[in-house]
Amino acid sequence: MNITESQIWDRLKTVIDPELKLDIVSLGLIYQVTVTPIQTKAGEEPFVHILLTLTTPGCPLSAVFEEKIKEALDSLTGLDAYKNAEIELTFDPPWIPDMMSEEARAELNV
Repeated sequence: MNITESQIWDRLKTVIDPELKLDIVSLGLIYQVTVTPIQTKAGEEPFVHILLTLTTPGCPLSAVFEEKIKEALDSLTGLDAYKNAEIELTFDPPWIPDMMSEEARAELNV
């Protein structure tokens, strides 16, 4: 298992919110990333868990983000993101603009 949390964070930075035109990491939508080994018939494989929030509970982009995240992760050698990645949606704590990076806040004038 050669997949690291750092690699996952780097891939998540490529996922762009289609409405705000900023990446989901800078927006503060990713709360946690963990990579753990799991045993499969093929041997040890990485399993990725991502804790994600949305800017509002009614945001219609949940399914869009899940697909874009799995597409971004699936390009990592040694990870089948469609089989070994789980994206968990939470609203605890609720997202607030203070969770954005300084650059994202400046870009959005927040």
